[in-house]
Amino acid sequence: MRRRLLLILVLLGWALLVNGQGTETRGLLLELTGPIGPASSNYLHQALDKADPATALVILRMDTPGGLDRSMRDIIQDILSSPVPIVTYVAPSGARAASAGTYILYASHVAAMSPATNLGAATPVTIGMPKPPAAPTPEGEQAPKDAMEQKLVNDAVAYIRGLAQARGRNVEWAEKAVREAASLSAEEALAEGVIDLIATDVSDLLRQLDGRTIKVLGEDRTLHTQGLVLEQLEPDWRTRLLSVITNPNIAYVLMLIGIYGLLFEFSNPGLGAPGVIGAICLLLALFAFQALPINYAGLALLMLGIALMVGEAFVPSFGILGIGGVIAFVFGSIILMETDVPGYGISPALIGTFAVSSLLLFSFVLGMVIKARRRPVVSGEEELVGAIGKVLDDFDTEGHVHLHGENWNARSTQPLRRGQQVRVTARDGLVLHVVPVESQQMEDR
Repeated sequence: MRRRLLLILVLLGWALLVNGQGTETRGLLLELTGPIGPASSNYLHQALDKADPATALVILRMDTPGGLDRSMRDIIQDILSSPVPIVTYVAPSGARAASAGTYILYASHVAAMSPATNLGAATPVTIGMPKPPAAPTPEGEQAPKDAMEQKLVNDAVAYIRGLAQARGRNVEWAEKAVREAASLSAEEALAEGVIDLIATDVSDLLRQLDGRTIKVLGEDRTLHTQGLVLEQLEPDWRTRLLSVITNPNIAYVLMLIGIYGLLFEFSNPGLGAPGVIGAICLLLALFAFQALPINYAGLALLMLGIALMVGEAFVPSFGILGIGGVIAFVFGSIILMETDVPGYGISPALIGTFAVSSLLLFSFVLGMVIKARRRPVVSGEEELVGAIGKVLDDFDTEGHVHLHGENWNARSTQPLRRGQQVRVTARDGLVLHVVPVESQQMEDR
């Protein structure tokens, strides 16, 4: 019994040891490429939720020109609160970690780069409409920045300095990257103490990480990456959908489809499909816009332009409302996105295409309206006045006439004979006032 008990204890101990070692042999590999936006932050957040504490580490392979400030801060908050070590690796060769990517690199537990990569240029981009360059001072120095620009730069400097101090990286160069938009190559960054290591590929990165001690949530942790199995985690369908619709050009097109679909449905009730498609597209566009940095003045101009174009459709004004609506919509589209971050602007070609198409449409509609006004009246009460009919019975003051295939009650101030031609001078309900054609011709002479 003792031998059996001892054997069971040995087996349990071995199983626990194997299980403990197995927890350190799994890692996640995430790809963060292109502009950083809501989809990027959602992708990393979901990945960290799926990474259980037994996961050895998460490698974030990054190549980005920058991105939105709010999305960048969401990513950094997830990194700082993560119980799993985050290794940000700028790769492959030729990649960059510009602007927002520099902040994320500074926030990571381990910062690594591939040869022939670079980082930096972390100055906040201009918000809103571009401004003319500041005039030089008499001494040739640049004039001071305005209060808002100073506020943005000082906030960014304080933020990246805090990240550098928390990770023990070069604080002075971090401030220089913000204030002077400085950049460094991978080799220079390693020499300046901005990053921790340079690795040619992921295998080389894992080899250099093995045995390295880092701080995770204030506690020292030694990385064991020898024999580590990396699982590459792809974005799920929600993240991919968010990535598509938060493209400003896609969101803009969705909004246009939604507006025109609803207008077509309202003008032709009962079709169903235009209304359903329009409502779905408009809701997706509004969801995308709430996740993007929107200029509310631009959005107000868009709404005004839509209202004017709708007014033109229901209250024809010879194109004044329609053309004014197109102008308001174009200006609103230009200033709609409140950022100059690459990849987060609406294409001028798309705006121009919409403007030209709308102007051509209103020109066609206006031409049709003018032609219609020049044509003679062919129906309604106005068409009856001046029409010529035939008397059905002899009568002195009241009788019946045949006009346009119909029999009408008629009233005349002169006696009329059967078969005599008469001209309508007025209409009183269902009674036509008529005069003989001969009398009318005499009066005209």
